[in-house]
Amino acid sequence: MVEISRRQAIEEVASDLFRERGYAATSIRDIARALSLQGASLYAHVTSKEDVLWAIVDRAASRFEAAADQAQREAEARRPGDPAEAVAALVRAHVEVLTGDVDEASVFVHEWRALGQERRSVILARRDAYEARFRRCIEDGIAVGAFEMTDPAIAAATLLGAINGVATWYDPSGRLPAGRIADHLVDLSLRMLSSQS
Repeated sequence: MVEISRRQAIEEVASDLFRERGYAATSIRDIARALSLQGASLYAHVTSKEDVLWAIVDRAASRFEAAADQAQREAEARRPGDPAEAVAALVRAHVEVLTGDVDEASVFVHEWRALGQERRSVILARRDAYEARFRRCIEDGIAVGAFEMTDPAIAAATLLGAINGVATWYDPSGRLPAGRIADHLVDLSLRMLSSQS
């Protein structure tokens, strides 16, 4: 059995509590209690509740970015210049990160706005850059007639908004495994965008 660090244990418990109760409704004492620690001893490992949130959100953002990088490389290798393949790969990668650690992903999706202004600005810029990947693929699809004429920014935001809902309802022991959920979301996304001509 792999032993996890105290800091990792704190972040895992905090992810669970932030997802369940929300960041604002979770105190340092709640996190310490869940770990059977005194509140004061938790500060030996973290400087503040916001630092814990930042660690969770920053790590999740990095996971989404790395998964998207890999998905785009693989899509380009499979079917160069195919915008539908690129969108499908991005959707699938996004779902894989959401379902891979649903607590952490949920905190990223729902609680990042609780960060202080400077950190919130950093995450907002990263989210905008991430969303731009989807927007560029949609623009490419419109340009070659694979996708309907639409506003690419609205389409990208709508796709991600719908897919991010997985973080709210996904249950690893649920009816469908993560891969089948990804299949359905890829299909729905492409049907939403695809040209009927």
